[in-house]
Amino acid sequence: MKIGLYTQAVANPRQLKVIEDIIQFLLQERVELFLHQAVDPSVNERFGLTLFDQLSANGDGFDFIISVGGDGTILSAIEISGMSQVPIIGVNTGRLGFLANVSTDGFKKAFKDLQIGHYALDKRSLLQLDSNTDLFRFNYALNDFVLHKKDTSSMITVHAFLNGEPLNSYWADGLIVSTPTGSSGYSLSCGGPILFPKSASFVVTPIAPHNLNVRPVIVPDDQVLSFEIEGRGSQFLASLDSRSVTIDQTVQIAIRKADFSVNLVRFEGETFLKTLRQKMLWGLDNRN
Repeated sequence: MKIGLYTQAVANPRQLKVIEDIIQFLLQERVELFLHQAVDPSVNERFGLTLFDQLSANGDGFDFIISVGGDGTILSAIEISGMSQVPIIGVNTGRLGFLANVSTDGFKKAFKDLQIGHYALDKRSLLQLDSNTDLFRFNYALNDFVLHKKDTSSMITVHAFLNGEPLNSYWADGLIVSTPTGSSGYSLSCGGPILFPKSASFVVTPIAPHNLNVRPVIVPDDQVLSFEIEGRGSQFLASLDSRSVTIDQTVQIAIRKADFSVNLVRFEGETFLKTLRQKMLWGLDNRN
C-alpha cells in the first residue's frame, strides 16, 4: 500500500507527536510511506522518508492520502491530490473535525479497517472557477467561492447571472456560492440551508444583504453562475476555500461544477446525520 502523508506547517508539539506516532505505526505495517514537504523538517530527520509536493502527488500513484490536521488541512490536501481523485483520510487534530473525522485515538483501528476493505468512498462535488485572468493555481473548491468587499466599509453590488439570465443584484458585503459540503460552513453562518452531500445543488448566499426580501437560493449544479461587481472601492476579494486574491471590476468570473469529485474515506458507522448531531449539535434539545 502506497500512502502520502500531508499536513500544513506544524508548530504544535502535540500535533508533531501525533504525526510521528502515525508514521511509526504505518512503517511497522510495512506501508510504502511518503511525506509532504510542508511537514516540519524535524519529523523527517527522524524517519528519512521520501518527500513529495503538490506538483508530484498526482503522478506518484498513491493509494491514499492521509491528512493530519483539521478541516482546513483537508481543503489543502485536495489541492495535493488534484484531479487524481486519490481517496483522502482525515485525521483530526483540529477543533471541529467535520470533514476530518478520524480521531487520533481511533487511527489504528481505522487503518486496520482500511486494510480489510471496511470503508466507503464519500464522493463530494467541487466548484470550478473560470475567469479571464489567472487567479489561482488550483481553480477548484470543495466548500465555497466567495466575493467580498475589501477596501471600504461600504456595501458592494454583485450582479449574479444563471446561465446568462439575471438571477439577482445583491447589495451586500459579499456573496457566497457553496457546494453541499460547504453549506455547513460560511454559508450556514450567513443564514444558508444545510444540504446533504448528494444534493446536486449550489447555494447562493448573500453576506449581510441590505434588503429584507433577499434570501439564500438553491440552484442546480448543472447551471453556470457568472458575476459582475460594482462598488465604491476599486478592489474586491475573491476566495476559493481558504485561498484569496484581490480582483477588480475588469475580472470576469463564472462558477460551474467541476468534472471530477473528491473521495473522502468514511468508515463503518459514520454518516452525515451522525456527524451533524455530534459536531453541530443538530437536534440538541433537553426535551429529547
